[in-house]
Amino acid sequence: METNKKGKVYLIGAGPGDVGLLTLKAAELLKTAHVVVFDRLVGQDILKLINNNALLIDVGKTAGNHPVPQHRINEVLVEQASQGKIVARLKGGDCFVFGRGGEEAERLVQAGIPFEIVPGITSAIAVPAYAGIPVTHRDLATSFHVITGHEREGKDGGIDFEPLAKLNGTLVFLMGVGNLQHIVQSLMAHGKSPQTPVAMIERGTTYAQRSISGDLQSIVQIATEANIQSPAIIVVGEVVTLKDRLSWREKLPLWGKRIVVTRARMQASDMVQRLAQLGAQV
Repeated sequence: METNKKGKVYLIGAGPGDVGLLTLKAAELLKTAHVVVFDRLVGQDILKLINNNALLIDVGKTAGNHPVPQHRINEVLVEQASQGKIVARLKGGDCFVFGRGGEEAERLVQAGIPFEIVPGITSAIAVPAYAGIPVTHRDLATSFHVITGHEREGKDGGIDFEPLAKLNGTLVFLMGVGNLQHIVQSLMAHGKSPQTPVAMIERGTTYAQRSISGDLQSIVQIATEANIQSPAIIVVGEVVTLKDRLSWREKLPLWGKRIVVTRARMQASDMVQRLAQLGAQV
């Protein structure tokens, strides 16, 4: 491989977790990339698509625990591409929706590294859909708004809850589990009705998905009793009332079941596919 020629970085959105929601372009790139730099929220089934010869670099972060800080991730991308390698930067959801993809792209421009953006399906839309919640509905919400639930430390100002509380559209908070109480109290303090429906979906689109619902005045207690953990999405608005009626993922006949298929891999593929379609983790 040439080392005096700059490689290329693909900033890839891996979607919300379900391997079936990965784009065709992303899947093809994972088969050819020399290096894959991936986040914690990338689904395990997606990681299995990476070619066996690729160098895997785990830069996953959890709330309050950033073993590889963002500035170092930026430098890893530059260093690897500068060696003439094709680098896949694999990020959960869409890399430009609270994924810091913009910061990474800026650093690549600064270093003169060629790059492409490969959009992914954002969890802000897909996760509610997998819980039976459309983020828009002609009778209930004609707009939706995606808000970070975890702002950058030291950032001046903060979320302006006053205009958010006045909106009639759907509010989707990402990364907000740790700030749930602050979010709901701030919305109510600025005039949002305490009876406004709220849902939380944990690990949406994966086999570990589970969801709860209530309203602004009850959701903190409900979430505490259910021990909802990150990653989870908070959905606020009248569209949440459709959840019980439109829920489909968690009503599949084999939902919540883990099944081991003991056939050889070549013989098992059809059965694995059928079981997965019925909701089983195979």
